[in-house]
Amino acid sequence: MRDLKPYPEYRDSGQLWIGNVPGHWDILPNRAIFEEVKERNHPNEEMLSVTINRGVIQQKALLENSSKKDSSNTDKSAYKLVCPRDIAYNKMRAWQGAIGASKYRGIISPAYVVMRLRGENSPWYFHQLYRTPNFAKEAERWSYGITSDMWSLRPEHFKMIYTPLPPPDEQTAIVHFLDHVNRRIDRTIKAKRKVIALLNEQKQVIIHRAVTRGLDPNVRLKPSGIQGVDDVPEHWDMPLLGRCLTKIEQGWSPVAAEGELEEGQWAVLTLSSIKRGIFDPLAIKPVSRTAMVPKDIELADGDFLLTRSNTRDRVGDVCLVEGVRSRTIPCDLIYRLHILRHLLLPKFLMYQLLSRYGRSLIERDARGSSGTMPKLSQGHIKSWRMLLPSTVEQQAIIDYIDAELAPISKGIDRIEREIDLLREYRTRLIADVVTGKLDVREAAARLPDEAESLDSDEVLDDSAEIDEMDDDAEGEA
Repeated sequence: MRDLKPYPEYRDSGQLWIGNVPGHWDILPNRAIFEEVKERNHPNEEMLSVTINRGVIQQKALLENSSKKDSSNTDKSAYKLVCPRDIAYNKMRAWQGAIGASKYRGIISPAYVVMRLRGENSPWYFHQLYRTPNFAKEAERWSYGITSDMWSLRPEHFKMIYTPLPPPDEQTAIVHFLDHVNRRIDRTIKAKRKVIALLNEQKQVIIHRAVTRGLDPNVRLKPSGIQGVDDVPEHWDMPLLGRCLTKIEQGWSPVAAEGELEEGQWAVLTLSSIKRGIFDPLAIKPVSRTAMVPKDIELADGDFLLTRSNTRDRVGDVCLVEGVRSRTIPCDLIYRLHILRHLLLPKFLMYQLLSRYGRSLIERDARGSSGTMPKLSQGHIKSWRMLLPSTVEQQAIIDYIDAELAPISKGIDRIEREIDLLREYRTRLIADVVTGKLDVREAAARLPDEAESLDSDEVLDDSAEIDEMDDDAEGEA
């Protein structure tokens, strides 16, 4: 890909979001490329969703690892039919990337928009084009509403947007090339994620040994009486966690506002803020200024958080709050635990729940019916049996674990940065290719034929996908 070069001749497209285009490409308004489709009365077709991260997908794929339920109307006669190769978008979120070509036949909310290509153009080319940051900014420019959370890209305005149009055979070459690039990057990311998984397993072994046996190899032991834990130090207590807490608070999920978070505005933590003992203070969404926020659950540094619902491997994830902005609250899928610190140090509890023993407690009690995310009740949490030395010994164990995990965590951070750079490279490359800044015709011709894929097969972080989820609007288009 290093040998990719620009086209030999360019001209000004007249559109800021596109820039210069190859001299033989057309620049046409979307009304010349698409026709809007409003085919209804197919209530028995499969439900589809339009997402920011993955474009058009089957709704069952969106709901299978989620606590969200199907919010669609019982009467689906007004829902719009989507056929394979159609472009569908969420009017309220097109400017955030909720647009894509469909591989499926199904129906979507009547408030969404379905566009069908005229002529022999490739829908997969437009899928790649319309999911670039370049188009997102143009969609935002054409979206209207009093506030950002009401912005809507109406069909008549979508049709007024000018789009680059390579010849059909060149569209096919671009799609073929980008499919190949996506596969290569996906394979590299998958390999790096396997290394991260192995490093996380190594961390868990260190944590488990320290929080169930302590640091003294010659300590006298006693049978624990707990499945999965053999002997524990004789002088350790084994109280229920409820004895070490004053209360458990549940967060609150208000109406989220779109757009940038403003000074003094309340924000809500998303599930992706908590990941294997790490707190991400930037994983927040702005709260609508009209919301009546319960100020008593405002977060502070040092707070102990636990996810009460998430995907199977992330429910019960824990962290200590650090670097949180003022006027931030947890969402309703997060608990805040108030700990009696003369009995139990918060970081020791965090490590114990991150250990194999802690995960066994969580997995035993996490409940969820088919199609929903498992959940933990406050009663479950209070019933967990802790393995507790004195707070002095707890601190010594914390210091030991911190020192042992530091180089491993540094390695994980390095690999995650490499993954981020690969994603950034992919985003830039796609934008350059679909707007004609790089000529991929010869490169595409040299590539082997592969089964066509619509988009990257990279599996995104589950919590990010859950946080993104938006119930299908039910209003008429």
